[in-house]
Amino acid sequence: MRRIVVICLCGTFIAASNGCSVITAPYRAVKSVVQGGVWVVKKTYVVVKGTTVVVYKIGEYTYEVVKAPIEWALTHDEVESIDGLPVKEAIRRGRVKTAPYVVGGRRYVPMSLEKARDYKEEGIASWYGYESGKMTANGEAFNPDGLSAAHKYLPLPMFVKVTNLNNQKTVIVRVNDRGPFPSIHNAKSGERIIDLSLGAAKKLGFHGKGVARVRVEAIKVKEE
Repeated sequence: MRRIVVICLCGTFIAASNGCSVITAPYRAVKSVVQGGVWVVKKTYVVVKGTTVVVYKIGEYTYEVVKAPIEWALTHDEVESIDGLPVKEAIRRGRVKTAPYVVGGRRYVPMSLEKARDYKEEGIASWYGYESGKMTANGEAFNPDGLSAAHKYLPLPMFVKVTNLNNQKTVIVRVNDRGPFPSIHNAKSGERIIDLSLGAAKKLGFHGKGVARVRVEAIKVKEE
């Protein structure tokens, strides 16, 4: 079975009539998306205009991962340092996954991989989607229409299931960024537990409201 994946590499992930490429990526049919409580991930590498795109597939969800040019600005430029290094240097060295980082003079310490496996929390989610052409905290190009998220304490990257507790809609997102943090306009925004991409917020049905009460829980995944 072959599925067509449409990938737009127009620099900012904004849909356009020209400059996009259609990639045919081989995927085997998924007989069971969840096997013994473990979600099956299909992973494919494709090259578009000299750029390597990693395409992950979990059931109905597709995640396109592109490494951002190092000169791009961060989605959250308030991050001051990561693992004691300038942010871009930490990203270059790959010292991001569970590395402590500093925002507004405050040191945040992400949870360990072991602890993250059992993570489950309820709280307020928000969304962000105006940062096209910017880099996430682990060096990926931010795609507003994709299914990604920012979290202050989870390892980067990892997949989590998010449920909107108001309507029970769910989505699986790839956590690849840091946030949300307190803003100068709203100090309480830092109390939100997750910041979803616009695409994920639409799946959960709250993009028109701005925030929603959600449950976030880690899922177990395996690649096939």
